[in-house]
Amino acid sequence: MEKSTTEHRAAHEALGVVLQVREEQLQALLWRRAREPFLAAWSLPGGRLAPDETLEDSIRRHLAAKVDVRELSHLEQIETLSDPGRYPGERLVATAYLGLIPAGIDPRVPADTAWHPVDGLPELAFDHFAVVLAGRERLRAKLSYTNIGFALAPPAFTIAELRRLYRAALGHDVSATNLQRVLLRRRLLEPIGELRPPGRAGGRPAAVYRFRTRNLEVTDQFAVLRPPTGGSLK
Repeated sequence: MEKSTTEHRAAHEALGVVLQVREEQLQALLWRRAREPFLAAWSLPGGRLAPDETLEDSIRRHLAAKVDVRELSHLEQIETLSDPGRYPGERLVATAYLGLIPAGIDPRVPADTAWHPVDGLPELAFDHFAVVLAGRERLRAKLSYTNIGFALAPPAFTIAELRRLYRAALGHDVSATNLQRVLLRRRLLEPIGELRPPGRAGGRPAAVYRFRTRNLEVTDQFAVLRPPTGGSLK
């Protein structure tokens, strides 16, 4: 006798890969599980989809318990995970989202939640390690061909400050001169008419910029921000 469709129905959850550049490192927000499976293991924030909500509504609701949703500068879907064995003892499909928080904001998080450098993650529950890396790679790719840098940056910044954010997110150094040339050529930045006083090392005052828009735009679908050994920034 065949099983009913209801018996084959999978539960669905939403997961959030929330990233921010903190202390010049790209870091992910993780929380410790309070129950089995993987009791006390670090995992991505998220939870089950309610019957009356969309996936985006669901992840925003779950993230609100871990980080103020108003501080998310960007949210987009990364992938859907449907391996039948990804959750022990249950058929559970997950849709993962990438959420970004701009630098300079320090969201208040619960005691069971903490930031971890993406390059030094602890052991994570389920398939969450691969999901964090997928979020990082999505961000890195979009830094090349979109204006998504706005979601990592504060409202106003110098090119040197922006360079440090790009370097942390990309995982390799970026020439400040090339970065400024590329972003200005694509008309992503605009000066705000202010100068930042020089630091202790001296030098000229630095011009202060902002992103022209803080909405996601494709700026050059063929561009790639390469590491220094791979050639110049184009």
